[in-house]
Order: sequence, then structure tokens, then C-alpha cells
Amino acid sequence: MRVSGRRHNICCMAVAFSVFFCVLFGLHTSFSSGPRPKILVPFNRFWRRLLWRESFWNKEQQRLDILHNPLFNWSRNSSEVPDWFNNTTPLNLCKPDYRVRTQIRDYNTLPEQLQDFLLYMRCRTYPTLIDQPNFCHKKPYLLLVVKSLVQHFDRRQAIRETWGRAGIVANRTVATVFLLGSSLSTDYLPDLQGMLSHEAKFHKDIIQWHYRDTFFNLTLKEVLFLDWFRQRCPHTRYVFKGDDDVIVNTFRIVEFLKNLSLHQRKELFIGSVIMDGEPKRDPKLKYFIPQSVFEGQYPPYASGAGYLFSGNLALRLHSVSHRVLLYPIDDVYTGMCLEKLGLSPEEHSGFKIFDIDDNMTPCMYRGLMMVHSRTPLELLTIWSWIVKPELDCQ
Repeated sequence: MRVSGRRHNICCMAVAFSVFFCVLFGLHTSFSSGPRPKILVPFNRFWRRLLWRESFWNKEQQRLDILHNPLFNWSRNSSEVPDWFNNTTPLNLCKPDYRVRTQIRDYNTLPEQLQDFLLYMRCRTYPTLIDQPNFCHKKPYLLLVVKSLVQHFDRRQAIRETWGRAGIVANRTVATVFLLGSSLSTDYLPDLQGMLSHEAKFHKDIIQWHYRDTFFNLTLKEVLFLDWFRQRCPHTRYVFKGDDDVIVNTFRIVEFLKNLSLHQRKELFIGSVIMDGEPKRDPKLKYFIPQSVFEGQYPPYASGAGYLFSGNLALRLHSVSHRVLLYPIDDVYTGMCLEKLGLSPEEHSGFKIFDIDDNMTPCMYRGLMMVHSRTPLELLTIWSWIVKPELDCQ
């Protein structure tokens, strides 16, 4: 009883003190000089009404956002939720989703590769044909990740002999890995799998998954890599990811990385950034995305030709990617994942993607991190300039 009485007294004293403080503060405000601040009373709804999109990708992403956000669970039975939200049937995620044929009004007129992407958009797991389980046992400082195709033997070899040569660069361990899907008989290509297997055994730098390697499936290559990275290379400090037709100055990259602050090291993501990007509506263009599939603007994203980011951020991208529906353009998709993390890619002048002068001098290449695009023969020539010790660029 004594303890209860003591608590009661303490509560009374706390209430009395609060009342006294409020009265004192009110008197101070009343007698203070100057006009009293106007009190703003909100008349609109505190929660913004969800704007339900009509395009297929947007609708599916909104459903995913709500299912992953417990704050919105209350609205699943609300009158504000459209009929399509709850009209779901269990799906085998790696079987064709034939719903898209009826939910995308112009599906039958879309390019074959885009149709293929939409049918299998929910599938994120494919068999691994070639793996390198111990690839990162030396914990590389910089991992060079190259998107390639089965038939690009010459490009991979040129990279191995130039900027992708594994070893030590400026006292830092650098390793190179090539990412490939598979060619199908419908692609009208000869069976090159035997040659690829021999190449992989000899160089031990190829990862291949069993899915159709098309332009719109580059996003699939992105998420498969992130999963592989989490399993095989989680201690890698930095990652450069790019196409197999670029020239990369690894010396310049390592020099840049050495001078980063602690904060920059964790959230590094730099490249040639596209702002205010929009989907291309011309069916003749490579990047064509119809209104029936996606509406709206793209978030800031770095050109997929090549960008540099931290290993720490790669792990975070892997985690958040499960909350972003696959999108048929891989660099835009990465920008969407960054946006989910509250981040944006940072523009860096060392990445040259557009308006490249064919008359660039050797010293120009010395000062850049990456240039797109270059042929295998050009790679060999430019690399000799970059590593030439007698070249004076002062």
C-alpha cells in the first residue's frame, strides 16, 4: 500500500508540474512582443489517396508495395481498392503467366522478346549451368563484372588481355567474372555450349544460367548476379558492372576508390546518370515499352554500359530487389531498386557513354574510368596507351 501511495503522489506531482509549465509557457507567449504565429489547421486528408495505375507493370508493383507494407494492410478490404487487387490466383512463378495475354490489351502486337519477358516476369530462379564456387576466396578489393553473350568469345578474350586481367592493380586485388545466359535453338545460333564449357574450364571466370539471354532479360541477369554475389562474394569491397564492349581504366578506378571517405565507401554508386528518363513509345526502338505495360517517369539511373558501386550496396540491392517487380530494362530496374533504398546514382565525369570523340588522345583515356563502346581490337590498342610508362600526360 505504501508503494502504491508513493506512485500516486509521484503521478500527481508530475501532472501538476505539467499544468504549471503549460500555464507559464502560455503566459510567456501572451506577453511576449511581436505578432503571435498563425496556427495552421490542415483541412485535407492526412493520408494521400493512392493513385491506382492502369498499366500492367504499375498495377503489379502497387500490389507488391502494399503486400510488403503493413501500414497499408487495412486498405486491402477497403472500397478504395480496385477489383483487380484481390483477384489473384496461386501461380507457379516459373511457369508462363498467361494472364498477361488478357491483362495487356496489345500483348499480341508486342515484340517477341518483350512478350517472352512478360510471360516469365515473376521467375527469378534458373538452373546454374556453369559456376565458380571459390571465385572470391581471395576476397577481391575490386570485382569486375561483365555482361556477355555466349558467342562473344573475342570480346571476353580481349578483356582478359587488357582491363580485365586478374591480379594486383596498385596493390589491390582485382578479379573479373563474365555473366551469361544460354542461347536456344530458336535464336538461330550454332550450338556453342561445348566451346563455352572449354573456355570456362580454362579461364575459370564464367558464370552461366539456363535462361534465354535476350536484351529484355538483362534484368534477370542482374538479379541472378546479386544472388550469386551474396552467396559467393559478400566480402568484396567494390564492384564494377558493365558491358563487354567497354574499355575500363582499372588504375584510375582503384586510385579513385582509395581516396573515398567512410560514408562514400558504403553508399557508392557512380556512373553516367540519366535524369528524367521516360519509356520510349516508338515500336521501332530497342527500348520500346508501351503504355499498356508501364506509365510514368523513370527514376534517376546510371547507364548499364558501366557503373561502379560498393559491395555493401550490392548486398542491400539484393535485399530490396525482392520488393521491386522485374522491369524489362536492366539499368532502369537498378535505378528503381536504388529509389526503394532512398538513394540515387551519382554522376561522374569519368564515365563516357555518349558523344564519344573517335579522335580521343591516349592521355584522354588515361584520365577516364570507362569509355563505351569499343571493339576488341580497339581495346588492345587503347590499353597499350594506358599502361605505357613513357607516356607523359602532365
